[in-house]
Amino acid sequence: MKRFAKLMLIGAMTLPAMAQAQEWGRLLDRGQEVLEQRRGSTATEAPATAAPPPAGVSDRQLSLGLKEALAVGTERAVATLAQPNGFLGDSRVKIEPPGMLGSAVGTLRRVGFQSQVDAFELSMNRAAEQAIGQATPVVLNAIESMTLEDVQRIYQGGDTAATEYFKGQTFTELQQLLRPHIERSMQQTGTTAAWQALTDAATASLPMLAGYTPDLADHVTESALDGLFLLLAEEERKIRRDPLARSTELLQQVFGL
Repeated sequence: MKRFAKLMLIGAMTLPAMAQAQEWGRLLDRGQEVLEQRRGSTATEAPATAAPPPAGVSDRQLSLGLKEALAVGTERAVATLAQPNGFLGDSRVKIEPPGMLGSAVGTLRRVGFQSQVDAFELSMNRAAEQAIGQATPVVLNAIESMTLEDVQRIYQGGDTAATEYFKGQTFTELQQLLRPHIERSMQQTGTTAAWQALTDAATASLPMLAGYTPDLADHVTESALDGLFLLLAEEERKIRRDPLARSTELLQQVFGL
């Protein structure tokens, strides 16, 4: 994808001045289309089906055990992301520039805008790291609200069945909750100023940036939540598969030793 974006940008820069803006629009629209197709078609791991609860585990123990597992996983995921470089230092959850700019960052760095790109990326990721802790109460409340039917269905589901359930149940609420905190954090980390510095510097090379005004708060909020649920899925998978991740007696009773 990065190689494809570079080829588009390098080719466009060689066009005559009058045709360049139109060609930019066509190429960048195509680049965004390909990027979205790639994201939408990313292969996912086939879900595994859990074994029945161990003999002697009551419905109450099953409910408490799964809720405890999910609470532990949520707290671990948030703690990982909330630390310095929790987002920035992990390529799986790092928040990249939005939209067509995201497909152009490699070329921007190559043609002399590395410091501006780095400053913009740093500000977005720092804002997410500062704000992500606000998500914990919402997820924990959703965990406590699960019915026994929910618990049984999730326990018997695939390795990330609970994460998928909570993403469906809480994503919109988390967006609404997290966005104001993201906006405040963006002010503190200078995201808007970093964006302006980048676009001011790069507009001569990428004319289409002059009219490109993405909603940065939405972009950072949604990217932060995607990162949270990715790590929550990882924590859920660990607890289901790895005995060493079952850190309490209740987890060991419900998921086995």
